[in-house]
Amino acid sequence: MKALRASGGRRVLALVLALTMASGFARADGADPLIFHDASNNELRLSHYPERVISLMPSLTETVCMLGECARLVGTDRYSDWPASVQGLPKAGGLDDAQIELIVSLKPDVVLLAHSPRVMERLRQLGVPTFELKSDTYDDIAATVSAIGALLGVPERALELNGRVERSVEAVAKKAKRDLRGRSPRVYFEVDSAPYAAGPGSFIGGMLARLGARNILSADLGPFPKLNPEYVVQRDPDVIFVSENAAPTLAARPGWDTIRAVKERRLCSFPRAIGDTIVRAGPRVAEGLQAMADCLVRVAP
Repeated sequence: MKALRASGGRRVLALVLALTMASGFARADGADPLIFHDASNNELRLSHYPERVISLMPSLTETVCMLGECARLVGTDRYSDWPASVQGLPKAGGLDDAQIELIVSLKPDVVLLAHSPRVMERLRQLGVPTFELKSDTYDDIAATVSAIGALLGVPERALELNGRVERSVEAVAKKAKRDLRGRSPRVYFEVDSAPYAAGPGSFIGGMLARLGARNILSADLGPFPKLNPEYVVQRDPDVIFVSENAAPTLAARPGWDTIRAVKERRLCSFPRAIGDTIVRAGPRVAEGLQAMADCLVRVAP
């Protein structure tokens, strides 16, 4: 699937219609069920569009709200904190430690989540419908917006939101490339100090590519691989994206004091509120891209 383009209104419409069909949406009349198929092709049958929704990922919470349907949320994962209105909702843990009893007690019509066989199986055993969504690649962002829009019965809002997001992303990318003046820095993006990194095939890798940056990771490693720290030393990136907490200690890692980005302090780190717009694969992606672009323009050699 190609990323949505601002100039391709027909392409955007075709994508949304295709995703709606792919999700298995069907309803001939008021007596027939709504039928969807999630990211793993699991079938979901509902008698009506869900009014009570639980989200177990921040990006999914943000997508529901940016579609104008925050009021349907009755619970979220512990990390969902945007927009502010969701902060007071019951918190049902995360995918690794979902609070099943709390979820059941909230009587959701559907639970939105990423791939988690254990949680999905347990909830289904208890009669709680689940709907799995993907968030690995850049194109998954638009696909998820469309799928949730169809599930909630607001596909036209999904169409508008995807178009608006892509226009914003295109504007940021165009300006960034102009401001970089031909520079195409080799970049390492750390998502966790283990270290786990964002590969070219991840949604973060897709964002970097839109800015004209070159990822030091090879695509065959997967979207978010765990690396041997020596891998980063050998590839000697020009710029490193890293958390605010980890940035001051990079030189203390074995061999990392020889990396150009570390020696010359060509580092990009962000306060949490800004960092969330980068690491959450949701419709605030243009804000995250802008923060990444600003730093690249400032520090890239």
